[in-house]
Amino acid sequence: MFSMECEVCPVDSAICESIEKVVGKDGYSTRIADLYTYGFDASIYHKTPDMVVQPRTTEQVSEILKIANAAKIPVVPRGAGTGLCGSAVPIMGGIVMDMSRMNRILNVSVGDLWVEVEAGCIYDDLNKELSKHGFFFPVGPGSAEACLIGGMVANNASGMRAVKYGATRDYVLGATFVKADGEIVHAGTKTIKDSSGYQLARLMCGSEGTLGVITEVTLKLAMKPKTSAYILAAFDNVQDAGRCVSALIAKPLIPASCELMDSVSIMAVNKARGNPLPDCNALCIIEVDGDPEPVERDMKTVEEIARSVGAISVTPTKDKKLIASWTAARKAVMTSLSALKPGHSSVSLADDMALPVSKIPDAVTAYQEIAKKYNVTVATYGHAADGNLHTKMLLNPTSKDDWDRGAAAVHEIFDATIALDGTVTGEHGVGISKAPDFMKERVSSIKTMREIKRAMDPNNILNPGKIDQWEGTILTNLRYPCKEYM
Repeated sequence: MFSMECEVCPVDSAICESIEKVVGKDGYSTRIADLYTYGFDASIYHKTPDMVVQPRTTEQVSEILKIANAAKIPVVPRGAGTGLCGSAVPIMGGIVMDMSRMNRILNVSVGDLWVEVEAGCIYDDLNKELSKHGFFFPVGPGSAEACLIGGMVANNASGMRAVKYGATRDYVLGATFVKADGEIVHAGTKTIKDSSGYQLARLMCGSEGTLGVITEVTLKLAMKPKTSAYILAAFDNVQDAGRCVSALIAKPLIPASCELMDSVSIMAVNKARGNPLPDCNALCIIEVDGDPEPVERDMKTVEEIARSVGAISVTPTKDKKLIASWTAARKAVMTSLSALKPGHSSVSLADDMALPVSKIPDAVTAYQEIAKKYNVTVATYGHAADGNLHTKMLLNPTSKDDWDRGAAAVHEIFDATIALDGTVTGEHGVGISKAPDFMKERVSSIKTMREIKRAMDPNNILNPGKIDQWEGTILTNLRYPCKEYM
């Protein structure tokens, strides 16, 4: 077993000189301001690294890793830093490898249904190019305008459309990655079918930078739907909203997306953004897409189902301005929540649990009871049709008591999720904030995971201390001004 206490060598002048020979003077930094900035991702954590490196080629990544591995210096691969669990925070110092300069779309082969990109390609930029051909990469993460393809693969990212279109792993045909010792591995194929041995490209999905540094990815393409429509259904309680989701799936009707918001989420967004949503205790925003005729039929079916389970209002629309307003409101929950209590902040602790769709009403009820027990404000929302629920907490970020109660509530939320046959993370990854509860959930597979890690990274330099290696409390190295946990 690897330990958080393993020996870490410093990044000294000799290491800097060696890396400068690989990437040039403009390819790395040890300036304090740069290092401090790269100590964050979008999570609650911060730790300043010793060096930031920005490679431009797979070969440069290989040479950097050879240097780091020989000196046993930690290396943390980083995309856009949009992760919410601390996966990209260099918790043991060392080198942050920023992949954003490797941002090219290398080849689009529409006839073969694949696109090849570098790891630093931005999701929205890729889809702008694919849309010219009538295709897209449909997984739709909430950080689409910023997140990088390599980071999406490393976290097996997804978003609102996963119920119909799947997660990142469902589109990975091949990948080039670099092992800790600098060996370059070309895995997978450019064929839709592949039964040729171990699926090493898929092994990178969800690895969070602990097994290798992803430099290139080959993705399967999906055809863009010709049209889409949305239906907003309002409810008196979140249990009825959850029943609506289950009834849709059981119909069977697979929506393109289905977002659920509870009363806390709705109240926060309406207060912060000028009432874009109806005044109700829960709602579902449901998207259907495809050819025009099936879309019209599905709109009517969704409306019928919503009313049959107790919707107090149902609003169908194809109006792009109204749809954009609803979508923006849903995406604004995390930032809007802080408007409910002056002096409090919305924080990502328990964040993206996933459950069987039929268990959503039970899960939301359990989360609400846990929030009351610990006297914390919790907003529950998420991609309900694929069972993916998000919770955000309002805490006074300077208060040790608030953090302690929040952490206790988090662990009970995860316990309730596991008891309902769910998982502690549906799309954001494990990192630090999910690690203790992930290990409870996956107790029978931890040994195998560690064996794979040891085989691919025997010196434990790649993103050490994360996922199954985390030890101790999740309240450590906080980016917030709580002196007990900074």
